[in-house]
Amino acid sequence: MKENLIQKESFSFAVRIIGLYKHLVEKKKEYILAKQILRSGTSIGANIEEAIGGQSKKDFITKITIAYKEARETHYWLRLLKETKFISENEFNSISLDCERIVRILGSIQKTSKLNP
Repeated sequence: MKENLIQKESFSFAVRIIGLYKHLVEKKKEYILAKQILRSGTSIGANIEEAIGGQSKKDFITKITIAYKEARETHYWLRLLKETKFISENEFNSISLDCERIVRILGSIQKTSKLNP
């Protein structure tokens, strides 16, 4: 079976998001923003998995679009955590690059899928 880049990237990203969640809750005692980023950051990969198992092209595109939106939302929460000093500039830069890469890949998949019915 061929390796699926976005499937692999989104899973690794979800693992990082869970680590960030633990850090925010245990060390920073931040619960609200932590829960938001946990939900959106892990939802990306879950929706990609649903897209891969989709029953139709339309189903695939719908789930990829949801994953794309979740990735953009996650990037919003990351920026907010940085600006409110819950994560450092270095922590932000590292995980933000991963998130931006996922957004670009998902955007490309969306565009390609819509062009090739």
